Amino acid sequence: MSGKRVNNTATARLKQDFMRIMRDPVPYVKAAPLPSNILEWHYIVTGPEKSPYEGGIYHGKLIFPREFPFKPPSIYMITPNGRFKCNTRLCLSISDFHPDTWNPAWSVSTILTGLLSFMLEKSATLGSIETSDYTKRQLAAQSGQFNLKDKTFCELFPEEAEKIREEQARRERELAESTRNGNTQSQLLNGQNTNGNNQGIIGSALANIFVVIGLAAFAYTVKYVLRNIVE
Repeated sequence: MSGKRVNNTATARLKQDFMRIMRDPVPYVKAAPLPSNILEWHYIVTGPEKSPYEGGIYHGKLIFPREFPFKPPSIYMITPNGRFKCNTRLCLSISDFHPDTWNPAWSVSTILTGLLSFMLEKSATLGSIETSDYTKRQLAAQSGQFNLKDKTFCELFPEEAEKIREEQARRERELAESTRNGNTQSQLLNGQNTNGNNQGIIGSALANIFVVIGLAAFAYTVKYVLRNIVE
């Protein structure tokens, strides 16, 4: 079989897989090939609920050989995630590290389902790393901002990119509102302190006036009594 024939086979199969994944989406996963090269696919994995990756959006890529589906693809993760090294070929049973376990019947959907399943496990393999769940949650919170810097991510997944921008704008509005509220409360407290200080000064002045008046009245009374006694 010629190289051209093999490439045509790979192209036809990948087009079929693309139609399949559009028709029957994989839970938590989206994928699409580059418009300029159908052998390079990019995917995003949304962190499942109640996992350390919840809220995260993880971008990666699949590089298919010209001999696909008879040979498996290379699998990479691009977004920092705490589970896999970034931009490193991952050693999985569905990747090109294990051509002996590859099944030509497996589709792009099968590959991405297997990737997500392994991501949620803690098994070690070449390309995996060990981090705490806390670190994974921290990276999940930062994943959107990281992805927006990736031109390919924004071009292939514009809806997700827009959602991230909207979420960031919402957080910025909440932060600004919180800051304004904090400043207002601070001003009110300062105003109350100022009023309290003013009231204290006025009260002290009035007390001094009353003391002076009292002393004057007492002195007048004493003077009056002494005058009567002398008379």
